[in-house]
Amino acid sequence: MTVRDPALPERVTIWEVGPRDGLQNESALVPTEVKAEFCRRLLAAGLPVVEATSFVHPRWVPQLADAAELLSTLTADLGDAARDLPVLVPNERGLDRALELGCRHVAIFGSATETFAQRNLNRSLEGQLAMFEPTVRRARDAGLEVRAYVSMCFGDPWEGAVPVEQVVAVGRRLLDLGADRLSIGDTIGVGTAAHVTALVEAFGAAGVPVERLAMHFHDTYGQALANAHAALRAGVTTLDASAGGLGGCPYAHSATGNLATEDLVWLLEGLGIEHGVDLDALVATSTWMAAHLGRPSPSAVVRALAQSGG
Repeated sequence: MTVRDPALPERVTIWEVGPRDGLQNESALVPTEVKAEFCRRLLAAGLPVVEATSFVHPRWVPQLADAAELLSTLTADLGDAARDLPVLVPNERGLDRALELGCRHVAIFGSATETFAQRNLNRSLEGQLAMFEPTVRRARDAGLEVRAYVSMCFGDPWEGAVPVEQVVAVGRRLLDLGADRLSIGDTIGVGTAAHVTALVEAFGAAGVPVERLAMHFHDTYGQALANAHAALRAGVTTLDASAGGLGGCPYAHSATGNLATEDLVWLLEGLGIEHGVDLDALVATSTWMAAHLGRPSPSAVVRALAQSGG
């Protein structure tokens, strides 16, 4: 049953991160053609944005070592449209590879905390911003869109609770570098609904409109959907999600799976919010990928619909 709440947005953009954030934490290497088919199926299901891969050094994330091969395969299948699939670039070397392949949309991945910046980027909190500056500048000069992820925005496994003002300060700096949008990440899934509201309000008070914010939730404590609903109430209209609930973070072992795209779609359906995704096609895609990974999907909606026959 759909019950429309006029206080919520009429339409939401789902930013699908399964092929990148979902698969980067897998213990087994997924074949390039399977990844390409995953992307094709997600696009066919109506997802408007599918983040394809990352140009991180293969020594750090071997699961994504085939980034160039994957994009070449997708270009052969999708033509020029493949250039619109976002890719993560950790630094200028990653940007060089993205530019060589004609990518039109890149993302950088920063941290709201000192410890995670050191562990993930081998940089200090300030040092990461200095590293990102030429990357963002060159990307913008080349006409690319730039998204900035900010991780550990709600809690950090080494530092504990992260002050709201610290998250806002880092986010503002990334926007000042030239990023188009910020994705605020609950990397270890400790956030709660009121915390989400407080963060969005604090960004607004700092002059960052809600339209420039996206939210990226993990479901470690079962709060991802509640947090997504709080984000909607705060006016957020872009939510990150991962098909089948795949994912985690290779540098933070307490980070379990992302908010499942199917679970988010089910929520949006019930709230009467437009999203453009074919849920049956998406569930079929996640079931197909789960078979390739050799385990059931952690998504509650995928499990429920698979048991009921759709």
